[in-house]
Amino acid sequence: GVELISTAPMVEYLVDLKNGRQIKIQNPSQLPPLSEVKQIKEPIIEAIIITPDRYLGEILKLAEEKRGVQKKLEYISAQKVVLTYQLPLNEVVVDFYTRLKSLSQGYASLDYEFIGYQPAELVRLDILINRQPVDSLSLIVHRDKAYVTGKKLVKKLREAIPRQQFEVALQAAIGHRIIARETIKPYRKDVLAKLYGGDYTRKMKLLEKQKAGKKRMRRIGRVDVPQEAFLAILNIR
Repeated sequence: GVELISTAPMVEYLVDLKNGRQIKIQNPSQLPPLSEVKQIKEPIIEAIIITPDRYLGEILKLAEEKRGVQKKLEYISAQKVVLTYQLPLNEVVVDFYTRLKSLSQGYASLDYEFIGYQPAELVRLDILINRQPVDSLSLIVHRDKAYVTGKKLVKKLREAIPRQQFEVALQAAIGHRIIARETIKPYRKDVLAKLYGGDYTRKMKLLEKQKAGKKRMRRIGRVDVPQEAFLAILNIR
């Protein structure tokens, strides 16, 4: 059968390069090195949210968390409010609608339209597994959110990836700078189980052999990343 990998929903960004060119990218792996980038523009939507006013406080918090800019707040009846917000599309596509419905117990509605691109402080957040970048786990995030997002993501991955026979290092990085790290400890195989008595030299040789073997596995070992790990990136924004 076909193996499917879930990744975060993609949006299209405009990247102005220092050489004067402009390119469109959808995948974080397409983003050139930041040293070549003049600015990145993200798609912006205008959102109309209609909600009973008893949910207003929580919805305002959600919109602020998603980098929304409030344009209008208007009462259309004694207990019903219309909110107009400008929001980055990449903050909306993942879980905004689900959380809006949850916060309002299903009563709030959302309508939106694309209104254009705006420059933003965006960076590519890379995930490294045993120092190897995994393109399908990369994200484009706002610089202000990169540290928190990186910490959350490596923590989720630590929970989702099974223990191996060797130590697995999970790192979040922006360029060459590591901003978060988690470690999956190896499961320990008891190489001394069949040894009886006090043959200390033989025990030490076996332990050294196991240690060398694990070091080799860590260097060349391929970590099987389960589907749950890829799904983790959908839930951390």
